[in-house]
Amino acid sequence: MTSPSVDINYPLLKIYAYYRTGLSCLLLAMFGSSLAPKILGTYVPELFLYTALAYAVLSILTLLILWQRHYSPTNEQIFVILFIDIVALVLLIHASGGLNSGLGFLLLVTTATGGICLTAQASNVLAALGTLLVLTQTLYLIQEGDGDSRNLFAAGTLGTMLFACSLLFNYLSNKLRLSSAEAASQAEHAARLQQMAQMIVERMQTGIVVAAPTGKVEFINQSATRLLNWPMNNPAMELSDVVELEAQYQHWQANPHGTKTPDVKVAHTNNEVRLRFADLSTEPQPTQRHEPQRTQAHKRQGSQQQARQQASETLIFVEDARSLHREAQSLKLASLGRLTASIAHEIRNPLGSISHAGQLLAESPNLDPADRRLTEIIDTNAKRVNQIIENVLQLSRRRPTKPEPIQLKPWLQQFIDDYLELLPKNESSATAGTAAHKCPPAISIIELDKDSHTRIDTSQLAQVLTNLIDNGLRHSLQATGKPQVTLKLGIDSVTELPFLLVIDEGKGIPDTSLSHIFEPFYTTEATGSGLGLYLSKELCEANHASLNYIKDTYNKSCFRIDFAHPNRMF
Repeated sequence: MTSPSVDINYPLLKIYAYYRTGLSCLLLAMFGSSLAPKILGTYVPELFLYTALAYAVLSILTLLILWQRHYSPTNEQIFVILFIDIVALVLLIHASGGLNSGLGFLLLVTTATGGICLTAQASNVLAALGTLLVLTQTLYLIQEGDGDSRNLFAAGTLGTMLFACSLLFNYLSNKLRLSSAEAASQAEHAARLQQMAQMIVERMQTGIVVAAPTGKVEFINQSATRLLNWPMNNPAMELSDVVELEAQYQHWQANPHGTKTPDVKVAHTNNEVRLRFADLSTEPQPTQRHEPQRTQAHKRQGSQQQARQQASETLIFVEDARSLHREAQSLKLASLGRLTASIAHEIRNPLGSISHAGQLLAESPNLDPADRRLTEIIDTNAKRVNQIIENVLQLSRRRPTKPEPIQLKPWLQQFIDDYLELLPKNESSATAGTAAHKCPPAISIIELDKDSHTRIDTSQLAQVLTNLIDNGLRHSLQATGKPQVTLKLGIDSVTELPFLLVIDEGKGIPDTSLSHIFEPFYTTEATGSGLGLYLSKELCEANHASLNYIKDTYNKSCFRIDFAHPNRMF
């Protein structure tokens, strides 16, 4: 026999155990107190007493087992229990003089329980056994002369009712089980979809915030907490915690059909975000059909929508504006790189001729100082144009990173040694100025935390540091007359990420230029190409690092590199 779902059987069997216990005790009490002396035990009183007593004891034991051990019997055990009940009830019917006592209807409850808890085959067998026992008991009384032959019709009718009850309740229970199984399957499927949606939302680069009409944050994903600098696992988040977010939210509520919100800078961070708002109310918006009614309809629609917004949740999309800007710039520079690559040959040929002619002219012994200065300008600007072409070509030929684990302190020391050794050969750096002042560059390393290590492409890191140190030495020389740069290496106490500070003694970057220093071709010097810092930032981000400009504790100009975690794969 195949067992139906135990989850449905157990609570039903527990109820049935209470029923049979109460029934047996009630029959014993009525028989002992002679409440129904002409009905109960009129034919064989001793048989009724002993059967009811045994039935009560067995019912109590079964109830205790189900109650204390949370025991779920098998289908075969349920069949045996119900068959014992049928035998006990038939004996009680016989002891009370047959079906005229009215106890035969108690068999319907047992058969109905079998129809619910057992399979169709088992419940029909149980109904057949009950019918057979009832007919046997009736025939026995007729043979003994203590029964009426008309009771055979009552016995047959009761047997038919037992089969009908078994079939009906078995059909209903199967329908219930199918509905329960389908509901459980749909619930499981919905749970999987919800879990999948949760994982997708959590892994999205776009931040997601769901806010209640009161301003309480009901949901926020990891990207939003990172972009908005919100603490994780804070159950009492409010939109007012981020002033910029609340201001944009209120502006959107007042003017939901206005222009798109501008990018905002999150306080105490370098994050610049773009916010988009959507009303989560499902009520459709009315459509304006007639031009004469346009003004009134628009006003009515606006008031209705504003009322819905104030009473429903709001979905807020938080996008990293810097990433969007970088993508746009990358597309522009990729196009520029392809254009430069296609015309580089045509540019370099005349550029080489100009440079060569300038060099030949500079070798002439008859040049006066003014003409020699002009040849220097030709040579300097020819090299500058060539460097711009090289930088743009490098952007278009960006190779994949090859990260490797490194200890930052020994690697930096080796890099500085190599840099100082090659510095006199580098004409584009601060060498010209340092040579003129007869002052060698000073580069010091301060290790704030021991054992700083990361994973990065060392060749690209060397390119970034070369550019930053070149700039630092040049600006320090211009401000103090001494080319000096300090490198501070440590581990952030909050993020546990290694960082490097490149500090110079220059005048710093004006506040009006801070938002533009990492843009391509932006420069404040006549000799610069405007691509150095942009390239450095792009190379850092390609290695899952970040490059930002800050002021250190002594208000000195400082570039900070936050490296990737050494134990996280790219």
